[in-house]
Amino acid sequence: MTNDTAERTANFHLKEAIRSYWSERARTFDLAFGHGILSEAEFSAWQEPIRSTLGAKPLRVLELACGTGEVTRLIHELGHDVTALDFSEAMLCVAKAKHAGKQRLRFILADAENTMEPDAAYDAIVCRHLVWTLTEPEATFREWHRLLRPGGKLVIYDGDWAQPSPIGRLAERLVALIDRFSGPDPYYDGSLSQRHAEIMHALPFGRGLRFERLSDLLWGAGFEGIERVSHGPIARAQRKSANLRNCLRTFVYRRFILVAHASAGREPR
Repeated sequence: MTNDTAERTANFHLKEAIRSYWSERARTFDLAFGHGILSEAEFSAWQEPIRSTLGAKPLRVLELACGTGEVTRLIHELGHDVTALDFSEAMLCVAKAKHAGKQRLRFILADAENTMEPDAAYDAIVCRHLVWTLTEPEATFREWHRLLRPGGKLVIYDGDWAQPSPIGRLAERLVALIDRFSGPDPYYDGSLSQRHAEIMHALPFGRGLRFERLSDLLWGAGFEGIERVSHGPIARAQRKSANLRNCLRTFVYRRFILVAHASAGREPR
């Protein structure tokens, strides 16, 4: 077996582990803090980076790893035509039920790393909490560049989920104390947390996803105009309606929003 074949085989098994993990979480995923969007203030804070990046004109938008369709609503309610993609049938079932009967919206079962969608089919791509799970990030970013028309826009919500910030380490210890005396949060990974850790360990970004590294990889894939947008307004909105444990969770990891454009004159390296 060649090295390339061995790597593809390993990635296949890892992808199946990822699919199984998220599929098992689909039924209660919206109840997990940070995934379900629970208030109007939080909805507005999540939506603002999309609104300001995509503008008022209706666009063709591809949402990657749409999950249960929470971010789908942010995009769709701005008037855009949305194709929402996920490779978990269980997640798509929840999303389809949530958005039943809506126009300008289609759901497809596909892999965000190899979508099989046509070249230059979209004006924008949006994804939340996807990049850290990619098994082949460099090839995936070239794929996303291929999907966008020249000048097309990319909006990524993500973070470094492996290494807490300095203040985050204190917040994490306080969360552990709350778990100890009040019992663990049944929707925050729960019994699947060990599987989550095993998957993360096997991923290219398993040791952490930093904005600077992501920016370099996207530049190499043909993106430009790369900017960092603060995640702070979202965290502040979350804290308005969260309990103490979830308020503390907003401080644990370095989260960020990245905005970029598909270069019209520079091909991916």
